[in-house]
Amino acid sequence: MTIEDLRAVHQARPFRSFTIHAADGRSFPVPHSEFLAYDPEGHTVLALRNDGTFSILDLPLITELEVLPNQAAPAAS
Repeated sequence: MTIEDLRAVHQARPFRSFTIHAADGRSFPVPHSEFLAYDPEGHTVLALRNDGTFSILDLPLITELEVLPNQAAPAAS
């Protein structure tokens, strides 16, 4: 995985939620662009969770970015 791959998904507009998959089998959901940060050199990624906890990941250990389908807007009644 390259930092360019990650930035392309993270900065896509409109934003689509995605999940980061790591080499050790763990996964890290990114429901909004504000839940992800990375160092300026692009070696380390910080994935935040809703409960205020976070994980620090080494970019070379990320194996997949699973982009999730857009959420359909509720039908107007």
